[in-house]
Amino acid sequence: MTPERPPLPVIIAAAVAIAFFLIPIAGLIARAPWATAVEELTRPEALAALRVSFVVSVASTILAVFFGVPLAWLYARVAFPGRDVVRALTTLPMILPPVVGGVALLFAFGRAGLIGPVLDGLFGIRLSFTTLAAVLAAFFVSAPFLVLTVEAGLRSMDRRFEEAARTLGAGRWLVFRDVTLPLIGPSLFAGAVLAWARGLGEFGATITFAGNLPGVTQTLPLAVLVALESRPEVALMLSLLLLAISAVVLVALRDRYLRLA
Repeated sequence: MTPERPPLPVIIAAAVAIAFFLIPIAGLIARAPWATAVEELTRPEALAALRVSFVVSVASTILAVFFGVPLAWLYARVAFPGRDVVRALTTLPMILPPVVGGVALLFAFGRAGLIGPVLDGLFGIRLSFTTLAAVLAAFFVSAPFLVLTVEAGLRSMDRRFEEAARTLGAGRWLVFRDVTLPLIGPSLFAGAVLAWARGLGEFGATITFAGNLPGVTQTLPLAVLVALESRPEVALMLSLLLLAISAVVLVALRDRYLRLA
């Protein structure tokens, strides 16, 4: 097949778009202090932010898998009244401004929120401005990516394998564990990686609900903001680290994401 030759205006518009996205990245790379890169990335504040980001992103991804897979299965397999409305509301954080999500979490689980006083009074649990708050903020904004990806995998899978397993006497849990999960494994993996990457880059909901406490809730994006005011070299290197991680995730999942889109 002869490659399609696009019109000149399309080529020009595409070239402008590519330049618009690549120039900021080139600016980061050009201004980065490569000679002291290791030193900047191993500063105590950078390592502390890296540790918090690792804990928050991994913990939020575990929560996303634990709660998101059953939710995706419910959306894909159970027709109940108001399902579309519930799906829209539970995936709203994907398009909701993160700071609005943080405000919502604060007024729900904060000390003066809807549920916060109950948790404090009955269990002595105070969520806001803790590491757990950062985990919940990342979970709030990242779980919808896993839910929609797994739901797409469930809808596209061949259900005859599940039916065959049931005819052989397998129970519902056994079918789900030994048949359904392996079949949606690629979708689950892709959703988990997307959720992890989104949680790693979370900023607005975290700073609003969890604050910006070094070593406690200060993740890499928050550390970039702080370092930009006093040590721009550290901010540059941390930004490049996040950029590299995001690029690896997008390249690794490109084909899977396009098939599910």
